[in-house]
Amino acid sequence: MHTANENLPEDSEIVIYKNNSDGKGNSYGCHENYLVSRQTPFAQIAQQITTHFVTRQIYCGAGKVGAEHRGVVGKGDDRLPFQISQRADFFEEEIGLETTLKRPIVNTRDEPHCDPTKYRRLHVIAGDANMSEIATLLKLGTTSIVLAMIEDNAFPSHLIIKDPVRAIRQVSHDTSLTTAISMADGQTMTALQIQMEILEASIRYADRFGLEVVDAEVGNDVMMRWANVLEGLDSDQLLVADIVDWIAKKRIVDGFTQRHGLQPHDARLKAIDLQYHDMRSDKCLALRAGLTTLCAKEDVVSAMVNPPESTRAYFRGTVLQRWPNDVIAANWDSVVFDIPNQGLKRIPMPEPLRGTRSLVGELLASSQNPSDLVEKLSMQFE
Repeated sequence: MHTANENLPEDSEIVIYKNNSDGKGNSYGCHENYLVSRQTPFAQIAQQITTHFVTRQIYCGAGKVGAEHRGVVGKGDDRLPFQISQRADFFEEEIGLETTLKRPIVNTRDEPHCDPTKYRRLHVIAGDANMSEIATLLKLGTTSIVLAMIEDNAFPSHLIIKDPVRAIRQVSHDTSLTTAISMADGQTMTALQIQMEILEASIRYADRFGLEVVDAEVGNDVMMRWANVLEGLDSDQLLVADIVDWIAKKRIVDGFTQRHGLQPHDARLKAIDLQYHDMRSDKCLALRAGLTTLCAKEDVVSAMVNPPESTRAYFRGTVLQRWPNDVIAANWDSVVFDIPNQGLKRIPMPEPLRGTRSLVGELLASSQNPSDLVEKLSMQFE
C-alpha cells in the first residue's frame, strides 16, 4: 500500500481496511485454500469440517460492532451491540458453489491446480480477516489438523451440528460463549465445549499418527497455542486479548463507550471498529491493542519478494527472479520459457511439494540460463 501510494499523484491516497463488511450490508471474504486427499469422500469432509468452521470463530473471529445484514437481527443492529464474527451473518446455506449470493459454510469450488486424481481443493470462505498474527496461525493451523483427522477417520463422529447455518450466527452473537448449540444426536454443547473436544481428539490423533502431514514442529506449536487459547476463553477472556481479535476490539470499544458515556449503537463505535482494521500504521488501532506478534518486520518484507522454500513456489519464484525476460507464462502448475531457437518450453509442476529448495536448489544454482535448466530437467526425467 505504501509503495502504491508513492506512485500516485499528489493529494491522492489508497487506503485499505482489512475487514469483511462495509457496514451497509455488503460482505467480502478472506478466503483460505486447503489441499485434501481425493480419496476422502467430500460428503464426509463437508459434514465434519462444518463443525469446526462454526465454532473456531471463538478464537479467530475479528469482531464487529452491530449487525447490518437485514433479517438476521431485527432490521440492522438494534438488538446486537457487538458480535464475534464479521462474516457469520452472511451465510445462508450449508454447502454450495456461490461466494457472494446465498453463501455456503462449505464451498464446493474444487480447483486443485495440481493432479486432480490425487488432490481436492477445499475452498473456504467462512473466515474473518484477522489482524492478530496468532489468530491467523490458529485459523489455518487448527483447520489443517482437523482436515488431517478427517482424512484418517479420526474426527469424533458425535460432533455434528444439527443446523449449522443457525449455529454459526448463534455462536457469533454470544460473546459470553455460553449459548447451547443443538447437535445432530440430540445433545446440546457450547462452541467452547465443541472446540475442547476437537482439541482432545487432535491430541489423540497426534499421539497415534503424528503431525508430519502439517509439519510436526508447526503442528505441535499450533496444538499448544490452541490449548492455551481455549483455556483462556474458559477462565478469563481478557487473558487472551493479546491473541483474539474480537476480544481485543471489544476491549477498545467497551473502554471508549464507558469513558464517553455512549449508547451501544453510537456511530462512533462503528468508526472505531473500522479503524481497528486500518492498514495505515499511524491509524491502525490493532497495532495499539497489544496483540502478540510472530513475525519480525524484516521477515515480512522478505516474504513479499521471496518465495517459500518448501513448495513448488520456490522453483516458480526463483526462475522468475533469475530470468524474468525468458518466462512468458507462470501459473500454479506450470512455467513456460521462450528459449531462443527452441521455441516455447513448458515445465509442468503438478505436485505442490516438489520444486522445493531442497529438491531443486542446486539444480537452479548450477544452471546458466533457461536452456541449460530445461536440458538438465529433461535428463533427470529420461
